[in-house]
Amino acid sequence: MQPQTARPIIEAQGLQTYYGDSHILHGINFSIAPGETLSLMGRNGMGKTTLLRSLLGLTPPRQGTVKIYGRDMTGAPTHKIVRQGIAFVPEDRGIFPNLTVKENLLMSARPGPNGRMDWDLPRVLETFPRLAQRINNMGNHLSGGEQQMLTVGRALMTNPELLILDEATEGLAPLIRKEIWSVVRQIKQSGIAAVIVDKDLKALLELADRNIIISKGQIVYEGSSADLAANPEIHTQHLGV
Repeated sequence: MQPQTARPIIEAQGLQTYYGDSHILHGINFSIAPGETLSLMGRNGMGKTTLLRSLLGLTPPRQGTVKIYGRDMTGAPTHKIVRQGIAFVPEDRGIFPNLTVKENLLMSARPGPNGRMDWDLPRVLETFPRLAQRINNMGNHLSGGEQQMLTVGRALMTNPELLILDEATEGLAPLIRKEIWSVVRQIKQSGIAAVIVDKDLKALLELADRNIIISKGQIVYEGSSADLAANPEIHTQHLGV
């Protein structure tokens, strides 16, 4: 992990986000540093995905600011935000069903903001051997687990500085989940920052440098994995585990 004195990749202050008249986020402050792995926890419907969408411009906040590397990007179009070196793996995967695995990967390939091309097609296929075996298969001919691998692989092909994973292991078979977590560990070791939303508390505590718990649109806990692991009453109160 990079020193916390480094300029944050994302720094958000006072986010107030609504869906119509429904007030979802209540003054959230959020930041992630280069190289940091952060888990975002909370029960369903507490505002985790809304926070991600607010940071990425998909559901802009009505109040508050979002800065990317110190530059105010509040209200900027999503494509301009992700071009700053941010890749998003959404809960619904969003692959192109009528393109092959290879086409899905190549269409997203680009250098990172600093010109890096660490993640190219050979590296992604080496990381996900199943995708190499299905390289000419159409996206809609893949299993759910393979589609998730394709979504993560496609995100890596953008050579991001920050990877955001929203429920990347949700509904997958145990062996596929294990494979996804193995890749997330590789991503951490490579120095890419990550924000991870998932229900696997054990895996999150093993990986995360810092953990945030959201309840009813507010941050109710923020701390290290060691601190969170040592306080099981917090798990019971806010996570239901």
